[in-house]
Amino acid sequence: IILGSSRSAGNTSKVISNISKKNNIDVVDLNNYTISYYDYESKNLNDDFLPLIKSIIENYDTLIFATPVYWYNMSGIMKVFFDRFSDLIRVEKETGRKLKGKNMFVISNSHSDRIEKSFYIPFQKSAAYLGMNYTGELHLNADKIKDFNNIELIQL
Repeated sequence: IILGSSRSAGNTSKVISNISKKNNIDVVDLNNYTISYYDYESKNLNDDFLPLIKSIIENYDTLIFATPVYWYNMSGIMKVFFDRFSDLIRVEKETGRKLKGKNMFVISNSHSDRIEKSFYIPFQKSAAYLGMNYTGELHLNADKIKDFNNIELIQL
């Protein structure tokens, strides 16, 4: 699970904690890395993005993105991470090609039981563009965290 939230111990972390334990899934917290905004001049290639994405690609067939819903969108840190996929198209093309055939799943959370399906369009379109299989999404209401103890990601 790639956790992208402004707070490492916030609701999104609480939401995925039991899911990750129950399903034996590693969690990568983007807050533990220095990832710069996408830069057309590639001045940021020495930050943590390329080593991190290479490790993720090498070790996992399914990438689960977990993000709170901020102003009807993914979190800022998650958006920066997605923007850096541009490096995998322009600079590190061999690495980018290794995303093809991998699976993408999204876990979102907010203080509502449901969100608009349009929230998932950036994930779906990114998966399609990168040749990944978009396998679905799960939205959880952060106010009902105690109900998440038995969630299994059988959709994967």
